Amino acid sequence: AVVTMMPGETPPPPAGTAAAVVACANCGVLQQNINEYVAALIALKQKMIDGDRLLTEYQQKCTDILYCSTEISALRCQVEQMLQKILPLEKCQEELGSLKAELEEKKVCL
Repeated sequence: AVVTMMPGETPPPPAGTAAAVVACANCGVLQQNINEYVAALIALKQKMIDGDRLLTEYQQKCTDILYCSTEISALRCQVEQMLQKILPLEKCQEELGSLKAELEEKKVCL
């Protein structure tokens, strides 16, 4: 079997030697480290996706709150306007009550 080698690459030790065993053990450790690194990257990517989703939801809620705040301000203005219209009507109602009482008294006197 002909093994083609890249420049600067050292040939693998002959099978069965102690160096080959150490190299295989190092390859196993390297592969485990790579697997853990890839798993950490995948978890980080998922956290970034989740963070983006939460940020989008938060921004939507802020927009909703601003809209509701505007609506509340408009409703407060309407309530103030209604109160300004109601107060004179209540005063008129009191005056009508007084006039009615006076008319009743006059009616009884007659």
